[in-house]
Amino acid sequence: MTDIFDGTTTFPFSLERLGVLMRPDPADPREAEGVLNPATAWSPDGRLHLYPRLVSAGNVSRVGIADVEIEGGVPVGVTRRGVVLEADRAWERGTGHGGVEDPRITWIPSLGLHVMTYVAFGPLGPKPALAISKDGQEWERLGPLQFGYEDALDTDLNLFPNKDVVYFPEVVPGPDGVPSYALLHRPMWDFSFVRPDEQPPLPAGTTDARASVWISYIPASDVERDITALARPSGHRFVAGPEFAWEELKIGAGPAPLRVDEGWLVIHHGVTGNVVGGAFVPQNDVEYVAGALLLDADDPSRVIARTSVPLLVPETEEEMEGTVANVVFPTAIEKIDDTYYVFYGMADSAIGVARLARAGA
Repeated sequence: MTDIFDGTTTFPFSLERLGVLMRPDPADPREAEGVLNPATAWSPDGRLHLYPRLVSAGNVSRVGIADVEIEGGVPVGVTRRGVVLEADRAWERGTGHGGVEDPRITWIPSLGLHVMTYVAFGPLGPKPALAISKDGQEWERLGPLQFGYEDALDTDLNLFPNKDVVYFPEVVPGPDGVPSYALLHRPMWDFSFVRPDEQPPLPAGTTDARASVWISYIPASDVERDITALARPSGHRFVAGPEFAWEELKIGAGPAPLRVDEGWLVIHHGVTGNVVGGAFVPQNDVEYVAGALLLDADDPSRVIARTSVPLLVPETEEEMEGTVANVVFPTAIEKIDDTYYVFYGMADSAIGVARLARAGA
């Protein structure tokens, strides 16, 4: 059990690992280098789908689809159903390492749509992209995210790599109180993929170059007129950066924010260790753990509480040994019956599941 403090109130949550949900199929070359970092979504006929990142030789990724097998209300395995997203656009295909990576999916009832974000690892490195679906089977690309220019930031967010993008499931108050759809994201003030000797300037008011969680907004009225507006966020705000020793290198959002009584619960990852050879190559001396942020319901750019110690750390063989050792990387959360389950990548090789609980529940 881990307590989250806001200075006056304590509300404990825990993550209890249940085991491995999915391992690579040794007979499938599309999974030669791992299955990891999945999204999830419910189909109209009541099936829970898993959308794993499938990694073939050379670190080339695609997004698969599988049915989650549930026994006694608990996810226990998967039945593979194929692939829903290939890197079949030129801007998604890098030289060598590339493809479509780390999907996150948010069901937005007011739109009647599943909104999938993913990392398009193309010729200029990782860029966030968007696809939408009514049924979770057929996906329509809306293309790369195009962050609106804001002169007060003194920079253009589109110049930078960005990952860990996830949408809120409902309209929230945006800047100046405008009802908005919102997304969390993690810009990286790093030109090493294209200009390794150049140090980019930080946005105005930013003094810490470590990758952190930001929020951006799209007025709901814009989305109602044109669904492609979802891919054009603005109103960019810093939300949270590394604060504790277990997040010393960087943090990033995980699953879609979960509405709880106190606000928005965001499961996130924190990273420690030593990065060798740049941020965009597999690392052998880092550790990824899971923690949580609580955001204000009336102003989701404001953190009202956060975990001072992790909720989940690498402890099992599958979490400590793999393509990237010592990694738990939460990317999806779903409610089955009355219980929430968190799905996470294990050492960039397999997929695990954990139960999210609250004290007294």
